[in-house]
Amino acid sequence: MSPLLSIQNLRKTYGSSVVLRDLSLDVAEHDVVVLIGASGSGKSTLLRCLDLLETVDDGVIELEGREITDPRADADQVRSRIGIVFQSFNLFPHLSVLDNITLAPRKVHKVPAEVARERALAMLERVGLKHRADAYPDHLSGGQQQRVAIARSLVNDPVLMLFDEVTSALDPELVGEVLAMLRDLKSEGMTMLVATHEMGFARQVADEVCFLDGGRVLERGAPEQVLGEPTEERTQQFLKRIIQAGRL
Repeated sequence: MSPLLSIQNLRKTYGSSVVLRDLSLDVAEHDVVVLIGASGSGKSTLLRCLDLLETVDDGVIELEGREITDPRADADQVRSRIGIVFQSFNLFPHLSVLDNITLAPRKVHKVPAEVARERALAMLERVGLKHRADAYPDHLSGGQQQRVAIARSLVNDPVLMLFDEVTSALDPELVGEVLAMLRDLKSEGMTMLVATHEMGFARQVADEVCFLDGGRVLERGAPEQVLGEPTEERTQQFLKRIIQAGRL
């Protein structure tokens, strides 16, 4: 069975700096793959390339068997199949929660306003925030704002969700509610690629953990192997620092 997402020999540079270096990775449908690694290892750049927010220098990305790195690919259509959530919530402060969620469906995907509203309310109910549909972002907690951002990414019914350090900007007491949302998505069968420093979450939810170092996948495997018995010295050093920081 073909993977839902196939990444082949991806390379991305910024000037003379090589950020992704012949990176290859397959993600099966319904799997959760967690990306770990130090800042600058390429996790965020990889996710941005997958959502076509960055142009790759070389390599191929295929989604559902179709090459999305083909210059002829329709970026808006691709993004309707992929949802991405960042560590900063990126909500429009002058728009209500409901308007934040319906904006892209109405303006980009030309969904009728009433249909977009119904979908948005359904997504807000899914993340437990339907009662805050008319609120503005600055009236919500950080955890609530991040859940709205997740709802906004889910409204187009994507086949793949990308999460880039979505708890990094949250106070510790708010981290749990966002990770619970990701666990719910896992239980519903959503395919996810998650960059995180939350190793406890990775142990509980990941089907596979990938350790990125220097823009490539240095080690990958089941959570108990990569996090419990890593074979690569760089992985061991990274996890030792995580343990010392109290995050494992």
